[in-house]
Amino acid sequence: MPSLADPQPWLAAQAAQAPALADAARDLGRLEATLLALPAAEAGGARERLVYIEVEAMLRAQGLMLGRDEIGRELMEARAASDPEALRLARWAVRRLEGQGALMDLPAFLGLHRRAASDEPSATSMDLRLQGREFDGAAAEFLAAVDAFTALHPLARGPAVLALWRMAELSPPGQVAEPAVWSARHMAAGAEGLRFVPFGRHGRRVWTGYGPPADRLAIHLAALRAGAQEARSLILRIAAWSEQARAATDGIKGDNAARVIAVLAARPFISAMEMETRAGISRPTAERMLTRLNDLGLTREVTGNRRFRLWTTEI
Repeated sequence: MPSLADPQPWLAAQAAQAPALADAARDLGRLEATLLALPAAEAGGARERLVYIEVEAMLRAQGLMLGRDEIGRELMEARAASDPEALRLARWAVRRLEGQGALMDLPAFLGLHRRAASDEPSATSMDLRLQGREFDGAAAEFLAAVDAFTALHPLARGPAVLALWRMAELSPPGQVAEPAVWSARHMAAGAEGLRFVPFGRHGRRVWTGYGPPADRLAIHLAALRAGAQEARSLILRIAAWSEQARAATDGIKGDNAARVIAVLAARPFISAMEMETRAGISRPTAERMLTRLNDLGLTREVTGNRRFRLWTTEI
């Protein structure tokens, strides 16, 4: 079996799968073009939705059953009664997929400096991660190995990067999210509309893949295409939801309904308090409109609470 650290088998696999790579690049380009065509607020909301979907899928591939609603609740400070370690990892992954953290500074990217400075014990302080100079040496070797793959197309580097990360032992055994996030960001470097390459539910076989380069690359490109297509479909469904919601509320006087619908299309989750600010309406009006849309089957409330409720579009 060829060495996964040798660029040549990967380059041979890329040459053999050039049509699949072109198809994947086309579908990702269509997704990016769709995002770039949106108004800034809607594009931001779409990216945020894609982040939650991606983090949910990464955690599940790691055996952590944390849904996107729970992730959204945690980040909106409507605390979810879920595994604290899963929530910690979700917060980290969301921030990194949103663009925080320099890829070339691996200790900072992984948040190791912050954890080292904290007096609070964490799961990572007791795991099998390399420490100190040993980690720094492994990180330097990993980045040098990635540099050796510059002849490989950026979208084809994902499975190679995942293999190199594991060989460098930068994460504890069984950790999926950390290398998956770094790889997703690395593949999207230079893109205008995307901060990461989304796989969604199709990423599991990529993030936990095995086998020779040809097999890994084939699975990777198929998952990339499917993930890009589903991400674009989500964006189009949000636009269709907006039209449906406007039609359903056409009989309501004034423009409050339209304002609320516009904000819901641009925010994965929202409270009445935030709706008040973003839509420029009173709190009672915000609560009344959210309840009206819920009664119409256009939104749903995700907390089940009486106070600090969060709403999302029903798509």
